[in-house]
Amino acid sequence: MGLRTGVLFVVVLLIAALAALNWGVLVEPTLMSIGLMQINAPFGLIMLGLTTLLAVFFLAYVIYLQSTVLIDGRRHTKEMQAQRELADKAEASRFTELRSFLEAQEQARVAQSNQRQAALLARIEQLEATFRLRADQSDHTTAAHVGQLEDRFDGRPTATLGEVVPTRPF
Repeated sequence: MGLRTGVLFVVVLLIAALAALNWGVLVEPTLMSIGLMQINAPFGLIMLGLTTLLAVFFLAYVIYLQSTVLIDGRRHTKEMQAQRELADKAEASRFTELRSFLEAQEQARVAQSNQRQAALLARIEQLEATFRLRADQSDHTTAAHVGQLEDRFDGRPTATLGEVVPTRPF
């Protein structure tokens, strides 16, 4: 029980105790004016009834305020849940968008890597072809030189043991 509820309960008990202890005074009829005329009625009982009516009115007002707060709280909770779901959907959409962007970037990188690899392989094949061509040319040149040397050696007369054969410079 809260402090306010405890204080309110004590005040109601004090009013009830005061009314019970002074019940004889409360029900004693007196002459009282109600504006246009005068009547003979128990003034204390009328005041106690008005106090009770005022308490009932305030109790109804408090119940109305609490129900309004509860209804507003539920409505705000529903709105917050709807906003949370909307934010979650937007976040999921952003994640999906980011995933598709990253996949597109990865595909672009793979395509670029494949292009570079194909260009590199083409360049290597071109260099290999050039190397083979030069190797073949070198082989032919070497074979031609060897052939020329063989022709020179074959075209020379064989020398006997004491004979000197003149040689031509290459």
